[in-house]
Amino acid sequence: MEKERKKSSAGERLPEEKYPSFRERSETTDLIVEISLHPWNAFRPDGVNIFSDILMPLLAFRVEFDVEDVRGPVIQSPIRTKEGLKALHPIDLEKLSFVGDSLKILRKEVGVDAAILGFMGAPWTIAIYIVEGGTTRTYTTIKSMCHTAPHLLRTLLSHLAQAIADYVVFQVESGAHYIQIFDSWGGELPPDMWKRWSKPYIKEIWSRKDVLKPETLIVLYINGNGSLLKHIKDTGVDVIGLDWTVDMGDGRRRLGSGIGVQGNVDPAYLFSPLPTLTEEIQRLAI
Repeated sequence: MEKERKKSSAGERLPEEKYPSFRERSETTDLIVEISLHPWNAFRPDGVNIFSDILMPLLAFRVEFDVEDVRGPVIQSPIRTKEGLKALHPIDLEKLSFVGDSLKILRKEVGVDAAILGFMGAPWTIAIYIVEGGTTRTYTTIKSMCHTAPHLLRTLLSHLAQAIADYVVFQVESGAHYIQIFDSWGGELPPDMWKRWSKPYIKEIWSRKDVLKPETLIVLYINGNGSLLKHIKDTGVDVIGLDWTVDMGDGRRRLGSGIGVQGNVDPAYLFSPLPTLTEEIQRLAI
């Protein structure tokens, strides 16, 4: 959709061209709203995702980070010791007021014509960035902590779970109809380790569901979740996002009928001709 949106805006300077700093775009209310509404104004889908990033809560923990063009997220002071953990503050939602203000404006802009979608990272995924100091291909430091400093890691994950639960409530109260939790790197764990190091903290977030509006849906997406489906379905979430490596029919059978599923077109199809993309979407939807 974003690719097609850029095509439809040919000759127009896009926000990412006018404001090349990702941090500026994702922390400025007017820009967040403008970018979030671009695809909706062009195509009128039934949902509008807020333009943001899963690392935004780090600002509210006073964990300094930047987003570099090549390296991606970079954490200035990774947390790997008890002393480092002491510097992790409780979440201060005032520092995320631009998220709340943007959701309120988006809710007003689209009215009843579309749902507003908020999102955040799961505790395990956020912990990877905090511990590793940024993106990683090996996850060596945090996986080592599972064995060498399990108490420290559990304390960090519990802190994140509580904070992210507060952030869920904050987004819903600000106007989000649905919330998607991204455990982007959960699939890097073997099933047994995911059950120990990610699942309990997702369930801890879910335990706050009773304070949300009854119609609020929580969606869980784990990249590479094929081997985890039987462990995911009792997390309490309403919908599971299947990635493109999982057959939709097989995923539905394995999850059962008591939970929603969404997904799962390979993003590479966005670079295909429109008829090819349309055919794939229809194949999955029927």
